[in-house]
Amino acid sequence: MDGFLLAQPGGVIRTSGIRRTFDDAGRAAAALRAGAGLVVGALAFDPRERAALCEPERAERTAGPWRPAAPPEPPPVRVVTEMPSPAEHVARVTKLVEQLSDPGQPLRKVVAARSLLLAADAPLDPVVVAARLLTRHPRANVFAVDLGPAGRPGATLVGATPEVLVARHGDTVTLRPLAGTAPRHPDPGIDAERSRELLASTKNRAEHAFVIDWIRERLTPVCAELDVPAEPELISTAEVWHLATPIRGRLRDPEVTALELAVLLHPTPAVCGTPTELALETITGLEEDRGFYGGAVGWCDGRGDGEWVVAIRCAELSADGRTVRAFGGGGIVADSDPRAELDETTAKLRTLLGGLRCELPPA
Repeated sequence: MDGFLLAQPGGVIRTSGIRRTFDDAGRAAAALRAGAGLVVGALAFDPRERAALCEPERAERTAGPWRPAAPPEPPPVRVVTEMPSPAEHVARVTKLVEQLSDPGQPLRKVVAARSLLLAADAPLDPVVVAARLLTRHPRANVFAVDLGPAGRPGATLVGATPEVLVARHGDTVTLRPLAGTAPRHPDPGIDAERSRELLASTKNRAEHAFVIDWIRERLTPVCAELDVPAEPELISTAEVWHLATPIRGRLRDPEVTALELAVLLHPTPAVCGTPTELALETITGLEEDRGFYGGAVGWCDGRGDGEWVVAIRCAELSADGRTVRAFGGGGIVADSDPRAELDETTAKLRTLLGGLRCELPPA
């Protein structure tokens, strides 16, 4: 895929062609300050890894939701490998809980993820996959990003995320971090009870508080005003309930761009952990390479305005379109239940799998 797509409920940006590429967010931000009209792309989960950013040749921005033609049925897609296996993921989480339960160590939360390697019988078109995700998740932020600038020629990151990392329009900054999750249930009564349990959950509220406190700490130096509600609210996708907190601020310096804010806030404790540096080292030492899962996808124009979303509920498509690596993760704290954490990753993986009509084998 030679281009970029971010379709949000309030607007769509789609680009084609590449004027120049940036594998470093700092160089991209400098290019914007030097007169580049637009930068689009993705930041890797690990900020030390190469970004996939570019200044496109052509861009189209439209208001309102994306309305693609009805997408065709996907070719058959099957799960080839689970990395790690369900049993191994439970074992990893069990060890993390033991570590987090030690009052003498500083790690308070770490996000544990697993992935699925999928094989398609015919090439998958990333824009068609994005369109299929949109039909199932019309309120999501749907994206497809060329990863070539990061040294992954032909690969595409595609997904449907419920989470906005940060938006900047003029001197106004908005974001809605998510942390704390419960799987949905087809029975309305049980589903409603799960939502109430999530809102009252000590474990999930503590996990959410780590994220909100960290974001407040990061934004306070750059925002003259910052409105952070005292209590989280419930939001839902087709697969899960989330705790969410809508945050709004006003920049001290209106020259700070949306891309610079995304770099300042990424990775949040919602995708990494607390404290950030220690959680990041724990994850990179424990897991397979996450690539761009848990990273950020978005755009920033020459005025500094832009929108960046968290790259969750996503997968990386190979250059030939026949191999897919999908990801799901969950925040681990001292009182996490390892089996429940496995179930949470499974629920999150269903966002991407549902768009491909692919079933996850029983754990």
